[in-house]
Amino acid sequence: MRKKSTNSTPMSKPGPATVNAYYSPVSNRIVFPAGILQKPFYGKSQPKSMNYGGIGMIIGHEITHGFDDIGRQYDKDGNLEQWWSDDAITRFKAKAQCIINQYGNFSLPEADGMNLNGINTQGENIADNGGLKQSYRAYRDWIKQRGREESQLPGVSYNDNQLFFINFAQIWCASMRRENAINRILTGVHSPGRFRVIGTLQNSPEFAEAFSCPKGSYMNPNKKCGVW
Repeated sequence: MRKKSTNSTPMSKPGPATVNAYYSPVSNRIVFPAGILQKPFYGKSQPKSMNYGGIGMIIGHEITHGFDDIGRQYDKDGNLEQWWSDDAITRFKAKAQCIINQYGNFSLPEADGMNLNGINTQGENIADNGGLKQSYRAYRDWIKQRGREESQLPGVSYNDNQLFFINFAQIWCASMRRENAINRILTGVHSPGRFRVIGTLQNSPEFAEAFSCPKGSYMNPNKKCGVW
């Protein structure tokens, strides 16, 4: 199955079988073709934790695109105009710079150790971080309304919260050849899947709590970035 990329402005309208999703700032809408509504993103038989970590995160990702470095410049009617105050824009840019610096320090072994372009990928990275945060909150709200945790999967030692993050990581599982890796860094707006996972989870206190990551460790750094 082709892994999705999630785009904020698609070059062409995807067909229903496309495994992708996108947000259009001009029409102020998000689109999820039928093709993405399958495992590992979504499955009727999957635990809700995995669905929230999969398609739930994707939904949050696309919504967050409306408030990333590009989406924030369009108003609710799709007009390119400033609808935020100068102070809000200044604070947004300061938070976004943290994301830019964080991802810009990641290096990709498949690309001969080249560092990621934190500026080009900032919109997608902001959307990944915001999408994961909101989907996890939604999942925990669902558990609260339900009044109890989900039944543990047979033969699996992971709890619900851990399964949420595991499935989030699984949807970005992929491999790249050297040429593709270099091209991704030079021209792509998406971080390689490995860092879409690592970068986002490094900023998640909920992930660190779920897996008992020591404070100050690689996956639970003292400094965390967050825009939304």
